[in-house]
Amino acid sequence: MTFKEQVSKLLNDALLEKQEIFLIELTISDSYKIIVTLDGDKGVNLQDCIDISRVIENNLDREEHDFSLEVASVGVGSPLKMTRQYKKNIGRTLIVKTNEEKIEAELVEANDEYIVLSWSAREPKKVGKGKETVQKRKEISYSEIKEAIVTINFN
Repeated sequence: MTFKEQVSKLLNDALLEKQEIFLIELTISDSYKIIVTLDGDKGVNLQDCIDISRVIENNLDREEHDFSLEVASVGVGSPLKMTRQYKKNIGRTLIVKTNEEKIEAELVEANDEYIVLSWSAREPKKVGKGKETVQKRKEISYSEIKEAIVTINFN
């Protein structure tokens, strides 16, 4: 079993113990630097990172491979990468970039194929002068999304 396979197996075993936590990214450099990025349905706390780290570290032999290990939660402002992340952020505001446009709107629905965004926009009135506020809604498939980031509101 290669070092990477060994780390992957240990990580998967650790995640089976914590069903609400899921892997975003695992990278292992040629110098055996292991970086594990996690997210969770209700977020990831420090204890989750410690627990995952211990499972990996306690089951690898430093005599065989001199490795470094970093286990962290996905950062605020990091792009969403998995369907599960979209589902946990329903009700929050996203900035979604596609090839055609950039939309800042509330995520109102997320399933396995697409997301639905909702927002208010000012548009010219259909009759008469001036503008009116209209409610917009758009369905976007995951394949169309180039980047999606949750916005942070401090109000």
